[in-house]
Amino acid sequence: MGPDLKTAFITGAGSGIGAATAQRLAARGWRLGLVDLDEANAQATADRCGSDAIAFGADITDSNSLAAAVAGTIERFGGMDLCFANAGIATEGTIRHTEPEVFAVQVDVNLIGTYRTVHACLPHLIASKGYMLLNASASAIGAPPGLGAYGASKAGVESLGDTLRREVRHLGVDVGVVYLLFIATDMVEGAEEHGEIFKTMRANFSGPLSKLIPTSKAVDAIVTGIDRRSRRVTAPRGLIGALFRARGLAPGLLERDMLKMGPAVEEATAREMAAKGEKAGLRTDTAATAAAAKAIEERK
Repeated sequence: MGPDLKTAFITGAGSGIGAATAQRLAARGWRLGLVDLDEANAQATADRCGSDAIAFGADITDSNSLAAAVAGTIERFGGMDLCFANAGIATEGTIRHTEPEVFAVQVDVNLIGTYRTVHACLPHLIASKGYMLLNASASAIGAPPGLGAYGASKAGVESLGDTLRREVRHLGVDVGVVYLLFIATDMVEGAEEHGEIFKTMRANFSGPLSKLIPTSKAVDAIVTGIDRRSRRVTAPRGLIGALFRARGLAPGLLERDMLKMGPAVEEATAREMAAKGEKAGLRTDTAATAAAAKAIEERK
């Protein structure tokens, strides 16, 4: 592989942050292995990225399908310089109304699925002295009512990234963690269309915490982080960066809004459950969330 030809492996590349990041990297000459549970969406992203992109339908909760996508990327491009472990889902609802099966699937996708991605890609990044980037969330710093299961999974992703960084630095691999607030992607906007839990939660934040951030701003931060092989990638940079730097104070700074929204989110959750049943907090409008719902049924 020539020194100027870099290869990225991106999960969750069929839409949202993953697709937008892939297109930005393609414009800069990167070669791309693009993974999504929805293979057609991954292929659509690959088509937009050009001839140096290859698409795979793979499930990050299935080590074999993920390994096949990694192997296909290596076979096509000869190596890997970047892994962006981006795929994930978000469940909604207060913790006391969250079924254990829903919580388990949330963790299996976001945390264990991210680990499966790390495990499959790390040998190739060691070979290239590359960069591993894990998509956590601002919820890893402090999850609001209604996103407890999601926040727990993303806090786990953050811890995974921080520990991995310490373990592989001597091997020439850098590890970064992404912290994004509310980005205007189909996952966030779709959540508001799905029901009232997420909408109620976001409406009860005050000031800049309630605003949707354009996807392009998040991708700007991610690509800059890739260039710099950063430990932390934040968007919006000033707000999330400040919360991170004042982390010991951050729970207190957020507490007013979070305590205020608690009863409203609780009521919204109860209404959603009354209308839609015990799995109300789990969307089924995307391939990933539909697969998660199926996995919950199979656990019974």
